[in-house]
Amino acid sequence: MRRTLQYAKRLELEEPVLEAFWAWLDSLHVLPKSKLGEAVTYAINQKPYLETYLLDGRCEISNNHVENAIRPFTVGRRNWLFADTPKGAKASAAIYSLVESAKANGLDVYKYFNYILTLMPGMDWHKHPGLLEKLLPWSDKAKLYCTDKTRN
Repeated sequence: MRRTLQYAKRLELEEPVLEAFWAWLDSLHVLPKSKLGEAVTYAINQKPYLETYLLDGRCEISNNHVENAIRPFTVGRRNWLFADTPKGAKASAAIYSLVESAKANGLDVYKYFNYILTLMPGMDWHKHPGLLEKLLPWSDKAKLYCTDKTRN
């Protein structure tokens, strides 16, 4: 039901804005080879892709929050070029992914790592990989034990 409400609200509020944007682009008279002409052509060519976000009320047209979340890692990537081994680089990438996924799900990162490092050794997850589901940052159990109470 919530998804239906989000979808209806998205269409009500944002579809008219996009329609006005497309109409404005169509009304422009620009030289096709100019920078503005190239930008207009690009936007018009991307129309079907830009409008897909209307289909799901949980999505945003901007990915600024994702860009901001990965900024520390992109700034530090020069340091990671010198990982001693490919396995080390892969392990680092996995840890960074867990950290950002925990943050994105409102978890206290320290509590989350304590949670998974406490439970994982006692699990027979090699034989039963499905057991790992309750360790993922979006699982109900992880949220129950690791929610960051300081976040709004």
